[in-house]
Amino acid sequence: MIRRIIQINPAACTGCGLCVSACHEGAIGMRNGKAVLLRDDHCDGLGDCLPACPAGAITFVEREAAAYDRSAVAEAASQWPVQLKLVPAKAPYFQGASLLIAASCTAFACAAFHRELLAGRALVMGCPKLDGVDYSEKLSQILLENQIRDILVARMEVPCCGGLERAVAKALAASGKEIPCRTVILTTDGKIKSFLN
Repeated sequence: MIRRIIQINPAACTGCGLCVSACHEGAIGMRNGKAVLLRDDHCDGLGDCLPACPAGAITFVEREAAAYDRSAVAEAASQWPVQLKLVPAKAPYFQGASLLIAASCTAFACAAFHRELLAGRALVMGCPKLDGVDYSEKLSQILLENQIRDILVARMEVPCCGGLERAVAKALAASGKEIPCRTVILTTDGKIKSFLN
């Protein structure tokens, strides 16, 4: 079908990632330091990303594209807020949820983040290093106040991301609950390196 969709000029893209944050549908990701349209069917053609781009690298085009898949997007963007500092300790979207606890960089580094890690999960994100926070207390409150089915921790392979993993372990111990927990480690070029139990 011919429809209005975004186009990203790689020559003009500075790799700032602001469009990735502005895209509520998860249609844009980063690849080799440049923003790319990951999936036509996740782009609604409304262009929330356009004003976020300081380089003017994003425009609209009319072209052959897959139909916008509202149901897939709804699964990818199921809650707000997602920042650990901002989420309430108790929320309806946490009840009976599989929980993804992700380092802030992971969504920008991994093009498959929404499809392979986030789909079907409630999300909280943070960076203990940049936020300067020990997230274990907030995480233990979330675990105590809600019935969490299981936890997936997504972190980068860099040492500073270990702080998030340690905070989750501390929160689990403080909660006294036995919740299945796995960790996925992403390489700095955005590939899934390993899953750990």
